[in-house]
Amino acid sequence: MAGEAQFVTLGLGEETFAVPVEYVREILDYAPPFAVPEGPPYLLGLTDVRGRATPTLDLRLKLGMPAADTTLSTRILVLDIPVDGRVLSLGLVADRVIEVAVFSDEQIEPKPDIGVPWRSAYIRGVVRREGDFVILFDLARLLTSQEAAALAVDAAA
Repeated sequence: MAGEAQFVTLGLGEETFAVPVEYVREILDYAPPFAVPEGPPYLLGLTDVRGRATPTLDLRLKLGMPAADTTLSTRILVLDIPVDGRVLSLGLVADRVIEVAVFSDEQIEPKPDIGVPWRSAYIRGVVRREGDFVILFDLARLLTSQEAAALAVDAAA
């Protein structure tokens, strides 16, 4: 069967997003990251993931959404993202993780150019599902090269 891929779906408020499952190393219960001084507002700090300092972002703030209190459903998705010829380990905080879903290439529609409250540069495409949309992230574009380099330096420090 041509063109199917698995995605981990996650919720931010009423919105549903998805990341390719091959980038997800693990999903952790939320624990407050260790603060990093003078980082960008969306950088919550560093999370200890099996002995490695992993930069952890508030996905809501990165997307320009309002911050939210953590709940028992809040999770940290630990991702290994290829950026500029290397792999960046990164934690993304989501309100909740929903499921692993399979989407075919035919289901994925092009990203919208207007009408969304976040930067469409971060979006790979959208999938219509159950009367709603699932927004697929383009993880390599979620961070600029400068942001990725700065996070890698912070994690190494």
